[in-house]
Amino acid sequence: MRILFTIPHFFNPDGDGKHASLSKDPRPRITGLVFALTALRELYSQSQCMINIAQCATIPVNQEQNYQVDIVICTTQDYHLLAQIPLPSWFCKHYSTQTEPMLLGFECHRVLREYLGQYDYYCYLEDDLILHDPWLFTKLNWFNRHTGNTCLLQPNRYEVSPHSKVIKAYIDGDLLPQITANFQNIQDQPQFVGKVMEQAVSFKRPLNPHAGCFFLNAEQMESWAKQPYFLDRDCSFIGPLESAATLGIMKTFKVYKPTASHANFLEIQHFGSGFLNLIGRQVKHFDQDNNTETSQSQSNPVASEKD
Repeated sequence: MRILFTIPHFFNPDGDGKHASLSKDPRPRITGLVFALTALRELYSQSQCMINIAQCATIPVNQEQNYQVDIVICTTQDYHLLAQIPLPSWFCKHYSTQTEPMLLGFECHRVLREYLGQYDYYCYLEDDLILHDPWLFTKLNWFNRHTGNTCLLQPNRYEVSPHSKVIKAYIDGDLLPQITANFQNIQDQPQFVGKVMEQAVSFKRPLNPHAGCFFLNAEQMESWAKQPYFLDRDCSFIGPLESAATLGIMKTFKVYKPTASHANFLEIQHFGSGFLNLIGRQVKHFDQDNNTETSQSQSNPVASEKD
């Protein structure tokens, strides 16, 4: 299986500091990107082995998952950290543009279209997202065999921290219905239940289809690229970052996510703890152990990206 990953990457140390990509300190951004890239090679590269201690030699492993991976990082102007990434040059390809920084994700769409017909999966990842699931594409194939390619399964995005009120939180819960009502009808085939290893797993059309990423098989990518709105740079879903990751696929496919009871069936880590740290402050938290609710503020957290 041939897989193409595209990643928009931006960093400006002279920014306002509101996001990690606009911070004076590049180290968190470098760390997040290194983790993201290393995970892709670790999970889907053929460079894997097992050490046979008796023979003092290595043997190949995971041959049944025969993946070939290409990674393209899209940047704009000189606003990036690629020269500071401590990884071999062959890890990824650099696609340089002069586009507006907030529209960089749409340049990734352009790259995906340029390679139509050459890959089995076409993927988009924000540069602070880390995969941990070697069975991701097996799960996606299973889902589409049962639902068809007009349906698209998205992962649940989460953050982790040992220092927060909860160790792990999924950060893309429901939005107000009107935010996505113009782009999707969640009452159209609202739920799917499948069986995996004798376990029933449920999926639903979410009020928040955003995950900062998508994974399209070849037929899905071809279908999306044929749409009249492909590369129209429509930013009407929250903002340009969210729209690049989500609006096009939301218009084209019936988007599903695993339900809360099976949230970790398909998931992806968001580097850092920006959303997680809102719990107990802007986000009310019910402590099941102590049967108490904690919140320091009744204001709603921002729905848009928090780098």
